[in-house]
Amino acid sequence: MRTDTVYKKAFNRAANMLRDGQLAGELPSENELRRRMCVSRTTVRKVLRELLNRELVTERHGLRATGRAVGDNDYYPDAETTPRAKHVEQQFMEWMLRGDTRPGTSINELELARQFGVATNGIREFLIRFSRFGLIEKRPNTGWLFKGFTEDFALELFEIRVMFELRSAQLFSLQPNSSPLWSKLAALKMAHADLLERIESRFHDFSGLDNRFHRLINEASPNRFIDDFYDIITFIFHYHYQWNKQDEKQRNLAAIHEHIAYIDALESRNSTRIEAACRAHLASARETLMRSLTGFDETSINA
Repeated sequence: MRTDTVYKKAFNRAANMLRDGQLAGELPSENELRRRMCVSRTTVRKVLRELLNRELVTERHGLRATGRAVGDNDYYPDAETTPRAKHVEQQFMEWMLRGDTRPGTSINELELARQFGVATNGIREFLIRFSRFGLIEKRPNTGWLFKGFTEDFALELFEIRVMFELRSAQLFSLQPNSSPLWSKLAALKMAHADLLERIESRFHDFSGLDNRFHRLINEASPNRFIDDFYDIITFIFHYHYQWNKQDEKQRNLAAIHEHIAYIDALESRNSTRIEAACRAHLASARETLMRSLTGFDETSINA
């Protein structure tokens, strides 16, 4: 089980701030760093000690300043900065995507625990959490069963998604220039451009990027109910429709271009442009989702 994920995530965040110039020259106070990084003073101090130890930050006469350039090897690996629950979710989603898992597939807790390198109770907690949506069902003495979902279920879910995201996108545009959301958005824009250059061999990687992008937009309106709801959004919109492999690369390529247009609209802070880009992208996502259901009706297992 990974420990100290809060510190390691904070360290990586500080490294990014140094690398992209958000922290340059003399560093701000510990209290200001705590505010920018959204962590405790204790965590900030621990991060600063490690930055000094690695010479990424220097200290002289009580004043801290930027040191050597940040390199790729300075970051903690993703596996060490992801909480166990999130790690299980990501691994499970990848298993569903890469394995062409279809409705009616049996899910074995022990087998997944071994494959993901986690304890079985972590797998069980995740499956129980998702079972409330009716997509996964516990069968007595036989483990779990993935059931699939109906068109009505998908359309109802999509309607809520549009409501949430339109609101979040508009609130995103109102963030002050100092908000860390803007630097995260810029980093995601670069990640989209990078994937675009490697789309021939890496089109499968779009699902993870898609998830990161839409979750970032929702960070503009933090809401525990939206966060919880987005778990099922992720499951369906970023993984389920990938079962239709026929035009996956073309779909992902089109979605990348839509994301970039969406990002440009957010950066413009023009509310009309933002709503148009958001609706256009979500309309494509809806069409893709509906097409993915074709051919699965006969294999879906209804409650």
